[in-house]
Amino acid sequence: MSEAYPVILFYKYVPIRNAEVFAAHQRVLCSSLELKGRILIASEGINGTLAGPVEGVNRYVALLKTDTRFSDIAIKISAGDAGTFPKLVVKVRSEIVTLNAGAIKPDKDNQLSPADWKRMMEENPDAVPVDIRNRFESAAGKFENAVVCDIEHFRELPQYVDRLQSLKDKTVLMYCTGGIRCEKASTLFRSKGFKNVFQLHGGIAAYQEQFGNEHWQGECFVFDQRMTVRVEEGLVQIGRCAHTGRATSRFVNCLHDPCHTLFILSEQAESENRDHLLCPKCLAARISFETAEY
Repeated sequence: MSEAYPVILFYKYVPIRNAEVFAAHQRVLCSSLELKGRILIASEGINGTLAGPVEGVNRYVALLKTDTRFSDIAIKISAGDAGTFPKLVVKVRSEIVTLNAGAIKPDKDNQLSPADWKRMMEENPDAVPVDIRNRFESAAGKFENAVVCDIEHFRELPQYVDRLQSLKDKTVLMYCTGGIRCEKASTLFRSKGFKNVFQLHGGIAAYQEQFGNEHWQGECFVFDQRMTVRVEEGLVQIGRCAHTGRATSRFVNCLHDPCHTLFILSEQAESENRDHLLCPKCLAARISFETAEY
C-alpha cells in the first residue's frame, strides 16, 4: 500500500464458530496496530473498515490472510488520515449487514466482474442498474440512469422490493459500495420472482478502481468521517443541498433529537440560517407547530 494512512474495506461470508472469541482477538490485534474503524462479526462472517498507519494496516491484512478462512478475502483501499475514524469498534451481531429477512444465504453465482457488469450496462438495452443502498448514499452519487431505493436503512429493503415489480422481467444490475449488501439483496430479489439479477462484484469501490467515473455521477458515500470520496476530478456533481438546491456533497446530521437523519447541506445554507441544521422534515414540523393556532 502506498498511502501513508490507508483505509481498507473488506468482508467475507464464511462460518465463524465462536464469534465472541474471534471478536476479542480482533479487538486486541487492531489496538496493538493502532488501527481505528469498525468491524462487525457474526456466525456468518466478517465486515470491516479500518484505517491507520500503513505499517499497521499492512500487518493486519497479512495476519488476517494467514487464517485459511480469509486467505482470499478482497481488500479495497482508499486514502484517509488520522481523523477518518474517531475510535475502534468491534461488535458481534446476528448479521454482518442487517437485512432482517430471516435465514437468508448470500448469493454468489450471479456476480459479474466490473468489466462484465459495465459491458452489460452498455450493451444490453434491457439492463437496469439498481442501487440498493440507502437514499442518502445515492443522493451523493450513483450510476447514470440507476433506479434508486427510497429507504433510510438496508433493513427496509425487504418491504421496499414490492415497489420494484416493474423490473421483474428486466435485467437487474444490482450494486452497492463494496458488494456485501448485494449478496443478501440478490437472494431476496430472486426469492421475490426477479428472473435476471446480476451483482457488481466488489461494488462501486472495485468498479472505480478500474473505470473511474465512467457512467458514474457524483461522489461515493462512505461511513466514516470523510462522508464522501471521489476517485478523480471532473465528475458530474449530483448532490444537492436539501434546503436550497445548491450543488454540494456535504453531509450533516439533523440536530433534532431523536431524528439525527443524514442529509446534504451546503455551507452557505448553514451560514444563512442556523435552522437549516434541521432536516427539511423536522424544520417543517417545527414551523407548523410554531404557527399553529390554539
